[in-house]
Amino acid sequence: MYFLVMVKLTKRIIFAVLSLSLIITAAAAAAPLASNEIRVHYIDVGQGDAILIQSAQNAVLIDGGDTKAHQALIDYLRSAEVKDIDYVIATHPHADHIGGLPRVVKQFGVRGVIMPDVVHTSGTFEKLIAAIEKKGIRITVPKVGDAFAAGIIKFTVLAPGKKFKDLNNMSVVVRMAHGETSFLFTGDAEDKSENEMLKSRQPLRADVLKVGHHGSRTSTTEDFLDAVRPSVAVISCGNDNSYNHPNKETLMKLGRPERNIALFRTDADGTVVITTDGRKITLPVKKKGKG
Repeated sequence: MYFLVMVKLTKRIIFAVLSLSLIITAAAAAAPLASNEIRVHYIDVGQGDAILIQSAQNAVLIDGGDTKAHQALIDYLRSAEVKDIDYVIATHPHADHIGGLPRVVKQFGVRGVIMPDVVHTSGTFEKLIAAIEKKGIRITVPKVGDAFAAGIIKFTVLAPGKKFKDLNNMSVVVRMAHGETSFLFTGDAEDKSENEMLKSRQPLRADVLKVGHHGSRTSTTEDFLDAVRPSVAVISCGNDNSYNHPNKETLMKLGRPERNIALFRTDADGTVVITTDGRKITLPVKKKGKG
């Protein structure tokens, strides 16, 4: 298997290809991390989101996929040798983001849960709240500008900055900065939330963008992309999903030659694992096919 190493020198990004033999995703997920490294796993949970951020000593989980994918998520976390999770971020209470989290809360030690100030009447949401309460875990409702840290994993909250009727736009959006590198995790935030982030003047620039709402037409505006200016984008979606995610218009925006964005999709590439040491970002080579 080949990995693409993106080395950041001043404002230039130099790409080099390194050959590594017989490495599979699971092995990469469990490979030891140096003390200055952070590994981000965009886990293939079908039509949903689940992202593990991991250092040698700490772990953060953003969302947990749909209920039917809960065992795949648990198995993946165990394969990555996760024992305790510092923060679980439930970006918003839609089932394809929180469905697997009740099991995660039950089976792993969790220090804290970060959730937006919204409630939902679904059984999935009620199960998550019950699991959190049973273990006496503190729930934090974040505000824009709040900063959290789990060892070297440090992130700042960018959204939601106001109340929206649409739960997607209530998604907790966080930006992780590590040395000279940065990652943006957007949940299902759509254009209204993106516009609020642009108005807030919070730092949006990121090397790696988790594309909002599975690449739907309602997210990833031109202005937002211009502000983030990612070199890498990851779309989490299910193969041949009924929503036709990602939308062709969104793919066209991401694929414009002048943007020069390396695009990864969990429906085409499976779980996408990206590592940063604060200076360079290491990517899996893009598979041939979709995207």
